[in-house]
Amino acid sequence: MQDLADFHHPITDLFLQPKTASDWDQYRLSPEQIQFFEENGYLAGIKLLDEKQIETLKKALDEVMDPKHPLHHLFHEFHSNESGDPNKVLFHSLGHWRIAEAFHDVIWNPAFRMAASQLLGDRAVRFWHDQLFCKPAHHGGNVAWHQDYSYWTRTIEMQHLTCWCGLDDATEENGCLQYVPGSHRWGLLEKPALAGEMDGLMAMMTEEQKADFKPVAIPLKAGYAAFHHPLLVHGSFANYSDRSRKAFVLNVFADGTVSNIDEPLLEGVPVIPKGHKMEGKFFPLIFDPKEL
Repeated sequence: MQDLADFHHPITDLFLQPKTASDWDQYRLSPEQIQFFEENGYLAGIKLLDEKQIETLKKALDEVMDPKHPLHHLFHEFHSNESGDPNKVLFHSLGHWRIAEAFHDVIWNPAFRMAASQLLGDRAVRFWHDQLFCKPAHHGGNVAWHQDYSYWTRTIEMQHLTCWCGLDDATEENGCLQYVPGSHRWGLLEKPALAGEMDGLMAMMTEEQKADFKPVAIPLKAGYAAFHHPLLVHGSFANYSDRSRKAFVLNVFADGTVSNIDEPLLEGVPVIPKGHKMEGKFFPLIFDPKEL
């Protein structure tokens, strides 16, 4: 068993890889979809997974959630319950791509890679880090309103993108994503506690922003994804339903992003000095449109 971050290519046949430039066309977003993203700060309903892929990833999820997994030490973060409240359980982790083959290879899913490149302005894409967010039935916790980049200012310039994909059907009842359309134009706000009070961000917003704070729910079938801008305000409410809500997140940035600190960018990752390009073992290049 070894650290799968050593492999910068698919290691299973879970995701069929395009062989020619025309093979990629089936994954391209339309101009209308890209325009919607630019106007609203998000794009939802993009199919990334089939039934077999969903089941393979769910099996891998069950395995990596076990703190006794032999490669558990490779996680950058692992929170059995980030909220700290047993009545509001939010499993949250970073780094499972290093541990499970299926989560390693989902980064090289061509449907994900093509969409990510287009939404970043047809640029080459590097992997930033992954996340798991799992809310059990009946007592699943919330994710507070926040902007992703408020936690990522250790990397510059801001040319990042987040992809959220459910492994269960996500509904308003079990705590689906909620987006605030247009909030990606508000500028950078302070960061709240991610699993803290839902409305912690409100204290950091202007009266005008509060007036424009009109969230929309983003229900998604399992295997479908939503992409969002790094400044888009989003969150998700608690899960009191009788169905779990399991999801993974893939975070990427445009090639050329640099470190903004002289400290580890993720736990267990060697320091990339401030001003130096983000690359190497932990930040692989996953797509370059110039190579098609």
